[in-house]
Amino acid sequence: MDHMISLVVFIAAILIFIGLFSQTIQTGLVYENNRALSTKTSDLLDTILLNPGIPSNWGQSDCQISDISGFGLQDPEFTQYELSSFSLMRLASSTGNVVEYDKTNPNIYYNNDSLGFGVSLLTPNAQALNYSSTAALLGIQNTYGFQLALSPDITVSISESQASSPLSLSISASGTGSPLAGASINYCLILVNLAQSQSQYPSYTLQNGVVTADQLGNANVTFSAVTNPNQVYAFIAYAHMDGLLGVGYHTRVSTTDQYIVPIVQDMASQEIALAHNYDINNTGQQGFTLRYNTTFIILKQDFTVSELSLESSSNQSGIVTAGSGNPYPTVSMPTSTTGILIVTYQSSGTQGGIVMMPWGISSLAFPLTFGGNPQGQEWVATDIRQVTIGGVAYQAKLALWNMNGYQVPNQ
Repeated sequence: MDHMISLVVFIAAILIFIGLFSQTIQTGLVYENNRALSTKTSDLLDTILLNPGIPSNWGQSDCQISDISGFGLQDPEFTQYELSSFSLMRLASSTGNVVEYDKTNPNIYYNNDSLGFGVSLLTPNAQALNYSSTAALLGIQNTYGFQLALSPDITVSISESQASSPLSLSISASGTGSPLAGASINYCLILVNLAQSQSQYPSYTLQNGVVTADQLGNANVTFSAVTNPNQVYAFIAYAHMDGLLGVGYHTRVSTTDQYIVPIVQDMASQEIALAHNYDINNTGQQGFTLRYNTTFIILKQDFTVSELSLESSSNQSGIVTAGSGNPYPTVSMPTSTTGILIVTYQSSGTQGGIVMMPWGISSLAFPLTFGGNPQGQEWVATDIRQVTIGGVAYQAKLALWNMNGYQVPNQ
């Protein structure tokens, strides 16, 4: 009997030991898998950021998605962590939605990544590189899921502290977790002058200036000449310090019913369609017109804003008419210069507005999220790099997860 009891105890001890040892092995395997995933994340992030892709100019060329044989976001004219603002415009953002504008057939669907009223970015869906195609180009399709997020390092917020008599604006600049104390803030006020007759078009004036942020990263700007509470304007501020640059903006319009929507019709030809908002998603409105004027502005090395002539465009001013059968005007952007397209528009004597479109996402510090959704995954590895896009400081964050999953078995 004693031998039987001893044997049972011995066998039970062996089974318990095997169970504990197996659990330890499984935990070790998961740890190694997680560490391998972290290493893969770091390598993959550098692969994306430190090569321009194949062909290197795919962001601005007329190549189809099927012609792209290598994925990368580096600006082909630079080295290190300098990204192409135009390649980023060809990514199908996971946070945007799709709108329809059927006048530009065959490209009638556009990714809408606009950041509120007055700041527009619509790019052709047919030319956008999507998540699954990118995963295949990276060689991780059906193995890993990923999400790439690009967010500006510096946040520049602008608000009206006084609407008129005179116009006063408050500017706040902050970095990651702290104010940008003592930063220089260059600004540009774009005042819109509405036309006095139906035969004229709205015009604009530019006013540059600079202020210094206080210890809390705040500054105030007053424009004594602006006394009309309905004055249409756009205000852009560039906060910079120690090689870091951030962008903020604010617009005011006198009408939100009718307005112009700039649409990137084709990245390769740099052609921008100027659409009446009534034609977006086929609202059915007919015959309404808007007079408009366009300009293109760039940021110079001394952080002042200047105009760059759109000489190749014959439609720098004109009329946009809503409804089927009414043609749309187009303007052409510079080939490789990042900047901001400014469109002033007017529907009647006192009803008008202004819309800005970045040519290159960094011009207005647009954020971008591209890829899948990591929520609900058992284990997600992340890695971060500091990058610049068109001179603007961004943080690039890659999240990576194993699509097959793995976990420690329950005891």
